[in-house]
Amino acid sequence: VQLQASGGGLVQAGGSLRLSCAASGRTFSNYVMGWFRRAPGKEREFVAGVSRSGGSTLYADSVKDRFTISRDNAKDTVSLQMNSLKPEDTAVYYCAADRSSRRFITTRTYEYDHWGQGTQVTVSS
Repeated sequence: VQLQASGGGLVQAGGSLRLSCAASGRTFSNYVMGWFRRAPGKEREFVAGVSRSGGSTLYADSVKDRFTISRDNAKDTVSLQMNSLKPEDTAVYYCAADRSSRRFITTRTYEYDHWGQGTQVTVSS
């Protein structure tokens, strides 16, 4: 599956952004989807994940109650609504797809098989 992320930009602290990721090439609903980010000088980290049906979600503690992940299997898209943004949310954000048959949302970077190109989010103080 090919992934194309969009929606990044520059926003002031406290603002909101919505990231989108469009998938193509395979049956989108077969994949657990995740969002990751990499801040300057840091490792790529898990941000949020959503199950194949969209019925289950998982968030990193740092974004819980501020970010919301959702998917639309009819449109082959996954989104990340980011509210109350903080300067420490500044990073390149990546969408990723897990093609395995595991029945849970993994947070491990290496367990995701397909990656989008990344979109920059910059939060100014």
